[in-house]
Amino acid sequence: MVKDRLEGKCIKEVRYLNDEEMDDLGWDDKCLVIILNDGNWFFPSRDDEGNGAGALFTSWEDLFTIPVIRGG
Repeated sequence: MVKDRLEGKCIKEVRYLNDEEMDDLGWDDKCLVIILNDGNWFFPSRDDEGNGAGALFTSWEDLFTIPVIRGG
């Protein structure tokens, strides 16, 4: 389950997709990538089929949305 994969992990790095990763996915935009201390990573997608980068919504009042970088 997802809970078992994420619980107790720490975020090691946060960055946007690089140009090569964006090109490999066939996307025109860059989204946030979250890398965990065990080497696993995740990032948002526009939909379940991976048709483009997606924004992350947060609970922070001063940063409700972590945006997609349009056009690379």
